[in-house]
Amino acid sequence: MKTISITIISLLISCTIFSQKRAIKITHHILQKEIIIKENKRIKIKTTGGDKISGRFKIENNSIIIKGTQIEISDIETIKRNPLLLSILITGLFTYGGALMLGFGALIGALVNPSAFLLAIPATGMIYIGAKSPNFNRKFKRDKNWRVEIITPSI
Repeated sequence: MKTISITIISLLISCTIFSQKRAIKITHHILQKEIIIKENKRIKIKTTGGDKISGRFKIENNSIIIKGTQIEISDIETIKRNPLLLSILITGLFTYGGALMLGFGALIGALVNPSAFLLAIPATGMIYIGAKSPNFNRKFKRDKNWRVEIITPSI
């Protein structure tokens, strides 16, 4: 029993020591800033061909694979993070906030003051923004001197 547990622990330790996850390093050589996005994180990419692709990415042979689409590093025009929790919170906030505003506007407009129907205008805008799922994270553009490369970060 003792040898089995020692073998399992040593296998787990060796896997974590020798496995190296790759990442995307985004650098701005004038400002001396660098951002590292580890593999399997959610990102949004716009290619030089105009395609917009978002999802979790994997790195293979100096290219990125998102939803089965292989994108070369040289073809990336813009890149930005797209965290799932933030997307869910912002979408829910705008959608449910707009629905509440629309409901209260209709209720107050019917029972108290007809000018409350005007709340339907910003409410529909909020519902539309919630359905569009905005991303407020910073976009890194190749035109603005941001360079994208693949690295293997040290532990």
